[in-house]
Amino acid sequence: MSNALPLRGLRVLVSGAGVAGPALAWWLTHYGAEVTVVELAPALRTSGFAVDFRGPTHLRMLAAMGVLDELRAVQTHGGAMSCVDEHGREIFRLPAEFAGGELEVYRRDLSRILYRHGAERAEYLFGDSVTALDDTADGVHVDLARAGSRTVDLVIGADGLHSGVRRLAFGPESSYLRHLGYQLAGWDLPNELGVGAVPQQYNVPGRMASVAADQRDPGRAGAFVVFTAPDPEGDWYDLDQQKKIIEAAFTGLRWHVPHLLAGLRDAPELYFDSISKVRVPRWHTGRTALLGDAAWGVTLGGMGVGTGIVGAYVLAGELAAAGGDHRVAFPAYSDRLRRYAMRWQRGASPGPFLAPATARGLWLRNRLLATRPVQAMLVRGTRSLATDLDLPDYPAIDR
Repeated sequence: MSNALPLRGLRVLVSGAGVAGPALAWWLTHYGAEVTVVELAPALRTSGFAVDFRGPTHLRMLAAMGVLDELRAVQTHGGAMSCVDEHGREIFRLPAEFAGGELEVYRRDLSRILYRHGAERAEYLFGDSVTALDDTADGVHVDLARAGSRTVDLVIGADGLHSGVRRLAFGPESSYLRHLGYQLAGWDLPNELGVGAVPQQYNVPGRMASVAADQRDPGRAGAFVVFTAPDPEGDWYDLDQQKKIIEAAFTGLRWHVPHLLAGLRDAPELYFDSISKVRVPRWHTGRTALLGDAAWGVTLGGMGVGTGIVGAYVLAGELAAAGGDHRVAFPAYSDRLRRYAMRWQRGASPGPFLAPATARGLWLRNRLLATRPVQAMLVRGTRSLATDLDLPDYPAIDR
């Protein structure tokens, strides 16, 4: 393989600095591309949940980027889950193999490490967003909310389920995002309850509240809630509105819920979203393509983060193999990855699993998950979704 830089001079704008965006920026810049990453948040996000990687394909990608050892140094060693009643008595416990995969880390640690490994080669614009796209034969004219306008060769939307790039280039969110009837939220608070690192979750029909100590700082804890609800109206990003929605859903519940709600009122940052599924028939149009949750996401979809990392490798590799010709690279990226991404997306149904909507459904879930055969079946199922993907070796990169 040649050590030349096949993408030298290619100008790429990536929207989203979560996980898939920085991973793509890493690969593109090592192939010689000039990359700008635009992120709506004013800085790297410090909230979010643990994410996991499964199977040799995920781990191979992390090793190739030189981040696997760093991630292992900050892994949570988590994944187990304990379901309790209102008195704290355990109903069932799921093994760590079910949710934790081969490697589990906090999303904030993953984002920080990916950013640090690529920030010297790529330009990052925090607190900014893409407001308009004009795709022409010679490039894409991009308007940014704060940094003015520029023309680039390609635009990649790696900006999550509510992708702004997808809306601008492909059409309204309602055409691609299907709300699955649940919302979720997470926030940090002092660990005044003295809870351990294994998450404890308490259910009533249609609602689940969970809390666990921070693996890295036992003096802090993370609250997590899931509840049935229509898609929220109004300002999606309004923190006070989000807190009111959660308070309305959980006020009056027992167990630790009143304490968690008290911590919510003081929380300066909150992760809040609907549980939704993205279905985009075509991941590219003109000089714009989608990556990660913007193309195939499911909220709490388990393998979505790892698949985003794999997708970044494939998209950058196909561009390098095509010498930057998006007309060749974009279809090849889609053809190679779609079946792999859709395999785990079809099996993801986190809302009914975490918070069954009816009393009978909750009783049935608890009864089934308390049995070893069902637990073993769940572990086998998650392993089968992580089936290895035969990936090519793209042009050698300049390290």
